[in-house]
Amino acid sequence: MKLLLVGADSAVGRALSDQMQQRGIEAVVPDEEIDVHDPISAARVITRGEPDQVINLVSYGAGSQLADYRAEQEPERCDELNHQYPALLAQVCDHLTIPLLHLSSSHVFSGGKKLAYTEQDKTGPIGVYGRTALAGEQAIADTMESWVIVRAGWLFGKGQDEFIRSWLQEVVETDGSITTRRCRFSPTPVEDLARVILAIALQIDCDARVWGVYHYCAADSRKESEFAREVIRMAARRDESIYRLLDHLSVSPVRVEAPDMANATLSSKKVFDTFGIKQRPWQASLEQLITSYS
Repeated sequence: MKLLLVGADSAVGRALSDQMQQRGIEAVVPDEEIDVHDPISAARVITRGEPDQVINLVSYGAGSQLADYRAEQEPERCDELNHQYPALLAQVCDHLTIPLLHLSSSHVFSGGKKLAYTEQDKTGPIGVYGRTALAGEQAIADTMESWVIVRAGWLFGKGQDEFIRSWLQEVVETDGSITTRRCRFSPTPVEDLARVILAIALQIDCDARVWGVYHYCAADSRKESEFAREVIRMAARRDESIYRLLDHLSVSPVRVEAPDMANATLSSKKVFDTFGIKQRPWQASLEQLITSYS
């Protein structure tokens, strides 16, 4: 199996590349940048790579937990990467009869639901990032037959950890106080999502007819305030300056406003029922990330 990774320099892309190398699976990284306004460049890159599948990890601000905020200031650039780019890949992949596996986001929903979002729930994005991500999904579904879209939970990991670092900095600077958003999400390590993407690709390689949209997040969704407390507790085990603040730690949730979502949790039932992929807990990955800061 040969997989062409578009967006391999993202946090998920690096994790996926590492896992493929460990398993001896051939990864092809484009040797030239695909110009979203030049279909010939996309056709040339994909044809030259001769992949069995294309995995698209490109998105606006890929590898950043602040992408949805920044997108509000750069709507045109966000549309190029979240919408026009996957639309172009879908056209080329359909022409070459190559399956496309595309990474999307929980931001295609409004956040107004109380329970975890399923693949059957009505979309309704409230920000630029979510609207363009949904447009990208629709372009793929309208263009080709052999496609899988994976909507991911709230991602964290090496190179995708701005919120985590900001809480650790804030708690020291304020002598024990941090501010979080009043929201709930599904923390998901980038390496765990990479594992899921690779597992799906392997089943596609075995001619499984599993086209459609799937959700994946790690087990155990949390309020952001709860997750932030866990971050501080883990950091306190290794940092005395944070440890001394635990007894009077104060977490102040503030009201969320667009493009934030009050609820970004996802149900992973369909991906388990279809592929047998089980959710994994995120705590060990979070501890490894925090340990790496030492």
